[in-house]
Amino acid sequence: MKQHLYILTGASRGLGLGMARQLLMAGHSLLCIARHRNDELGLLAGSTPQCTLEQWTADLGDGGAAVATRLHDWLVSLDADTYASITLINNAAVLPRIAPLADASSADIASVLRVGLEAPMQLTAAFLRATAGWSAARRVLNISSGNGRRAMASQSLYSAAKAGMDHYTRCLALEEGSQANGARVCSLAPGIIDTDMQTHLRSAGADTFPDHARFVEYHSSGQLLSIDAAAERVLRYLARPDFGDNPAGDVRD
Repeated sequence: MKQHLYILTGASRGLGLGMARQLLMAGHSLLCIARHRNDELGLLAGSTPQCTLEQWTADLGDGGAAVATRLHDWLVSLDADTYASITLINNAAVLPRIAPLADASSADIASVLRVGLEAPMQLTAAFLRATAGWSAARRVLNISSGNGRRAMASQSLYSAAKAGMDHYTRCLALEEGSQANGARVCSLAPGIIDTDMQTHLRSAGADTFPDHARFVEYHSSGQLLSIDAAAERVLRYLARPDFGDNPAGDVRD
């Protein structure tokens, strides 16, 4: 039986961890890329028949060029006929300091854009080059955010990274749409999730973050999805036959 291969960044915590747990099932091979290994995933994979897990520790703060090269070489070494599908999920992101752009340091700006935009582009380019000749179904899922589609003060770094992710995915969809077995691609807003990002935004003062009350309301009114529920919705969207028809989608579509 052919395997379904998934490559997932930011898999050691939050939504990434939720997706990783659900992807560990029979018939799946999963490569996780994160700053830290996750022992829970190792135990889960060990108790799941016909499932394989590999974990790479890497910091994408350099923009991901080294990891992209490693990924390309690893993919080229695989037997493409083993797989029915191959999917890259770019999920890793940085929680930036909540502040106006004028107060952001050079290091702040570089870190957010390197992890949140440059690294996904580097990894996607490597993925597409390495699998160009594969007959397996190819997909790229970029985890976006409503922050990239709605302007908010003191969120310029994170929002710019996510908006850039949305737009490079739109460009990529045009490129891949003209190719034989071109990859299906989508930058997906995953909904409002009870993650560290939400805690981070609620912790900011209203004087620094004018939308503070909105995020407090999300939490107090029970509008936040659990990580496991959000991961299930994202993966269900990924499995849809029309995945990629809208290159900048929303899980609630």
